[in-house]
Amino acid sequence: MIPPVIHEELTAQLTDAPETLRQVSDHSWAFVGIIGGAALVVWVFWLSVIRICKLKTNIASSESAPLLNPDQPPTHGQRDLTVTSTLLCHVCTNLDFHKIFLDGILPKEEIPLGSLSSILEKSYQCSFCRLISFHVRRTWKLDEVPHVDLSGLGLGVYSKNCGCIRKPFYQPEFRCHRLHVVKTKDTGGLWKKYLALGEGSPLIIHLLQEDAFKFGRPADLHGRRVKNTVDIDLMRKWISLCQENHGDKCGNVWKMHRKLPGFVRVVDVVSMAVVLAPSGCRYLTLSYVWGSIGAEYWTTKGNIAERSTPGGLNALNLPETIADSILFVRQLGERYLWIDALCIIQDDLLDKSIQLRAMDLVYGLSHLTIVAASAMTARDPLPGCRPRTRTLQQHIEVVQGLHLYVAPPRLGEALAQSTWNTRCWTYQESALSCRRIYFTGPQVYFECKCDIFCEDIVAESKCLPLSHSFLQSSFGEPFPYLDLVSSYTVTVDRYTPRNLTVESDVVDAFTGVTNALAMAFELGDPDKTFQYAMMLPDMHLALLWQHDPQTPRTRRLLPDGGNPPWPSWAWAAWRGGVIYRGVDVYLRTRMGNLGSAPSVEETLVDPWYIVDHNGDTVQLAVHQVSWVVLRANEEEHAYSAPRGILDPTELTLDIHRPLEPGTLVFRTTCSHFRISRRGGEEPSAYAHGLFDILSIASFSPIWVGTAVLPLEPTLPSSLDFIVLSRTSSRGVYDEENLMGYDGCLLNVMAVSQDEGLMERVGLGVIHEAAWVASRPEKKVVFLR
Repeated sequence: MIPPVIHEELTAQLTDAPETLRQVSDHSWAFVGIIGGAALVVWVFWLSVIRICKLKTNIASSESAPLLNPDQPPTHGQRDLTVTSTLLCHVCTNLDFHKIFLDGILPKEEIPLGSLSSILEKSYQCSFCRLISFHVRRTWKLDEVPHVDLSGLGLGVYSKNCGCIRKPFYQPEFRCHRLHVVKTKDTGGLWKKYLALGEGSPLIIHLLQEDAFKFGRPADLHGRRVKNTVDIDLMRKWISLCQENHGDKCGNVWKMHRKLPGFVRVVDVVSMAVVLAPSGCRYLTLSYVWGSIGAEYWTTKGNIAERSTPGGLNALNLPETIADSILFVRQLGERYLWIDALCIIQDDLLDKSIQLRAMDLVYGLSHLTIVAASAMTARDPLPGCRPRTRTLQQHIEVVQGLHLYVAPPRLGEALAQSTWNTRCWTYQESALSCRRIYFTGPQVYFECKCDIFCEDIVAESKCLPLSHSFLQSSFGEPFPYLDLVSSYTVTVDRYTPRNLTVESDVVDAFTGVTNALAMAFELGDPDKTFQYAMMLPDMHLALLWQHDPQTPRTRRLLPDGGNPPWPSWAWAAWRGGVIYRGVDVYLRTRMGNLGSAPSVEETLVDPWYIVDHNGDTVQLAVHQVSWVVLRANEEEHAYSAPRGILDPTELTLDIHRPLEPGTLVFRTTCSHFRISRRGGEEPSAYAHGLFDILSIASFSPIWVGTAVLPLEPTLPSSLDFIVLSRTSSRGVYDEENLMGYDGCLLNVMAVSQDEGLMERVGLGVIHEAAWVASRPEKKVVFLR
């Protein structure tokens, strides 16, 4: 029995056979070829007759398909069903995939496919089950749950409109459907019990564009076959669509009305030289992982003169990531490319410092950033840039004559699996760029502030009024956000879990973001707006960061011992991830990363001072937030914050011991409370947990608040707390003993003290009345 695909290829070859034979000069061999070809035709004919007879017998004895209408003549798709039904299991045989893709199936009318375990078992004999199995094995971590009985997890299928990406968007013939395979039953709560199930991208099956004619639709409404090399014309189309349709939404997202500084260099890919960027030139940038490779390809003081001359940059001496990027820029028809290792003199500390402080402009003004997302080191190629540099991973099955394939990983999933996405330096390179082309193992993705495209899913919409694509929902709100605080806190959340080869680079690798924020929100000089990566104008909010629950409380190592170390109130002083979360984190029994953003109803510290690098104590310009609310009969419990400019004598702790740079100085109140680990054991992987704050003003301790503190054996049973600001929420204190009302909570910081200097231990909230009852002490705080 000859499979349909081979049958079609043989038929095509036989069709071309006469032309081939006429080109053969030796008539005797031509005669033998003709006889052999005729015999092959007869052989194929009889096999086809036998197969069709068998299939007719199978169909006559099979159950009727629920989506087939026997009163209507078979469509083209139904004729394909006859040819390929033996490749499907009994469940999938009873589905009319042509009708499903043509008319769709509502989610409430989804068709059950059986248990996941049975689908996995049938994947070796059923082409549609094999598609599902391919996705499951690729994205679900079944090796983490090898003993779970998957028969309790059922799947079903429905179809959903792909969206309209061309005019006229209201006509059905310009629409297409995609299949969604979803959970229909979950005996025993397997989905929630085993988090590995359901991770990754949704299970969506697409139709290839080569079958569009079977539905009378244009080919550009369906999926593309991924080729061995990228389609440069398609890449150019993506860039042009963004330029033509999005305008300043992508081209000037950072409100950058400045030009590149005159000291910025670029690679001229035509003359192969490192040159100063011509004024107003259009250039691309590269974002990649250096890895542990040597410095033999870097630009140094010893080779900058040679590399500045035409032909001075030898591509043969460059690692593949860089060489392929230069080739790709040439293929796009562009001329200039910025690459850090080539455009910054790596052994010149002054040049590095000047160039790195301009990263916001370098990436923000770039026409496009090339992201080597699949590379683990600079020696890895850009997949698909040259032949034989990528392995095709598009899994296609022929089902009832239709070419179907599982949607690739969404961009977020593809990046989550990459080394590039774990590096601190690459975060700002991506966040600051207006357009990005990601080279991943399976395919290439394009992302701008408004859209996202990839090689195998057609989604180029030309911005029709009602157009939308499947891929547009795969990325979040573009950065920067609408307000400064959200932009800052979200970037810190996403940046800090990443890794650094040199720990002390944590601020430098974030400087591009802080510079861009200062520019976008018109904050003035970034050096005065941000220190130690902390946002000084909103210090009352910036201080409300917390350690990632799974990250140990460990100080960051600085060069040469880091004397003095960075201040404890800055998240940059600590290793690992940092999160900004609101008061709802204190409502839990266990720590977690979810929750709302922190809020400040009223600032209770004014003014703020900081010791600068010259040792001078200077006042900070911190925004003040007012709290206006009518509170009946609560004045006796109200907290009154100490205010007023500090006397010069109050700004020094010890005249014989000057304060170290970075010390915060401010007036507030301080009080002492007992702490107790909250009931419910934290998972062993957690390094921070929830603690009850207990009042010691009464004979029987009263629960007055909650704090997030490190789970360390040396943590004392009581701590000092200082007031930072006012917030609002209920349920984090003992409401039976304390009356709740809006604004009744105070944001407080747990601190340790040593000879008058305080250091941050953790963060929490306390009921206002309990704080007042504790008789807090007014104090000038020196927070280091």
